[in-house]
Amino acid sequence: MIRAEKTERRLTVAHLVGLILLLLIVAACTQSPSHNIPPGLGAPSIQPDNTVVRIEGGTIEGTVSRKVLSFKGVPFAAPPTGPYRWRAPQPVIPWTGVRKAAMFGHDCMQAIETSAATTPNSSPSEDCLVLNVWRPAHQEPGERLPVLVWIHGGAYVNGGTSTPLYDGSAFARQGLIVVSINYRLGRFGFFAHPALISANEGPIGNFGYMDQIAALRWVQRNIAAFAGDSHQVTLIGESAGGDSVMHLLTSPQTTGLFQRAIVMSGHGRMHALGGYTLSGGTPQKPSADQIGVNFAKSLGIIDTGPRALSALRDLPADKICGDLSTSWLLRSTLGPPTYAKGAIVDGSIVITSPEEMLRRKKANKVPLMIGTTSQDLSPAVPPSAKDPLAYFGLNTKQARALYKADGLLMPNDMYAAAGADMTMHEPARFVAHQMTQAGMPVWLYRFSYVADSLRPKIRGAAHASELPFVFGTLLARYGEAVTERDRRTESSVNAYFANFAKHGDPNGAGLPTWPTFDPGRSDLMMFTMDNGPVIIPDPLKERLDLVEQAAKAWR
Repeated sequence: MIRAEKTERRLTVAHLVGLILLLLIVAACTQSPSHNIPPGLGAPSIQPDNTVVRIEGGTIEGTVSRKVLSFKGVPFAAPPTGPYRWRAPQPVIPWTGVRKAAMFGHDCMQAIETSAATTPNSSPSEDCLVLNVWRPAHQEPGERLPVLVWIHGGAYVNGGTSTPLYDGSAFARQGLIVVSINYRLGRFGFFAHPALISANEGPIGNFGYMDQIAALRWVQRNIAAFAGDSHQVTLIGESAGGDSVMHLLTSPQTTGLFQRAIVMSGHGRMHALGGYTLSGGTPQKPSADQIGVNFAKSLGIIDTGPRALSALRDLPADKICGDLSTSWLLRSTLGPPTYAKGAIVDGSIVITSPEEMLRRKKANKVPLMIGTTSQDLSPAVPPSAKDPLAYFGLNTKQARALYKADGLLMPNDMYAAAGADMTMHEPARFVAHQMTQAGMPVWLYRFSYVADSLRPKIRGAAHASELPFVFGTLLARYGEAVTERDRRTESSVNAYFANFAKHGDPNGAGLPTWPTFDPGRSDLMMFTMDNGPVIIPDPLKERLDLVEQAAKAWR
């Protein structure tokens, strides 16, 4: 409903009675259950003016723009500062009055990296556990809309929800509620230390994943207040966000928190980043708590008891952050490691690798969309830079012939292509195989479209280049350089993703049919340079078959 305008006409008694009855009906339809809300906070609900919503922390007021109602900077947990640094997310701190939700909150603490995909649009801070909600401005009484929950990328050290590329308005105009969430990054998000373990304050290590899970639980408790359906939640992420979705998809802690999943460039076999055990490491293979000791010692904190924990929590945030960034991760560093880089095998949230959980058939059984970009990133690369194709062992000669046949003649080109095949393209196919065998419908894609303005410069779709097409935010990325062909691709990609979030199937009116993945065939949906979305046999099939064989040999 839109805010009612004052009228000077006198209402008749009949009009007044009818209006009161209508308001009572709307209130009854939109009231939501409490879902274990902390005492005294009240049940989430939509107010007569739907720009004002009461949730478990208090009342918030959103803003309407171009038929979309948005709420930004909404806390879903207490600030993880002071004694809450390196603690599981704590209950949100209630506020009084009406909290304006017109601006993004802080993105999580990080060293700023200039990138169109990951640069946040707000200042970073430890006080960052906020989310944003977009929904259609018009609301029918009693309606419940499907929900799309977005996890941003940035190698677990950069990014945030405030970047314009992640605006949820285009999805909201298609009848979805979009929730984008912040989560702790770097050493704030993935950290362990003997002092933390002995303090026994609760789960430790994967604080970033704990934040994501806390946000999903917040959605379950509160999304009805925005006319959302808590039983129709789609989890979506790209890069580190895609890797997060893979770990949440294969975690026993997330059962029932989402009903569909979309993985964009999210690996799917071994841990793309991290993978250290929580404790019990060796000098040759350190554990996360030993890495935490290395970091503490680098700042002069030698003790491993309560004094060390106090000293670590007293450190300024920028000391903990240091120069961690996506660029830092690509540099070779001397000395013992001081950062766990991502997923920590804690036996609770992360039991083992996504690959092993899929093989054990322990993944959440939900419909899945999964895919990559044609020139995707290779966070893990072959063991030898001098001869990257030696990774293929007895198939090295055959691999060299295949990569050369694809026009990859220089060692650096082969190195990058083999790395992307190993860590993106083949793992996506592997996940599609495993989930299909578990009885779930899967849709596999590869995004190869390049915006017209970039075509003279690059030959394929780079990592994260699909984001403005998925979110319908081309203007934020390319401005006046957007062409009609770009817009057509944006329209089809956004529609496929929206359809999947609404119905658990990407197909819809006006779109080429996208069949589910068939392990007996090599077909996938290709978002092509010139011919739109087309189902074709995977042009990388022979390369990926060799990668699969090598993966089995190296396992």
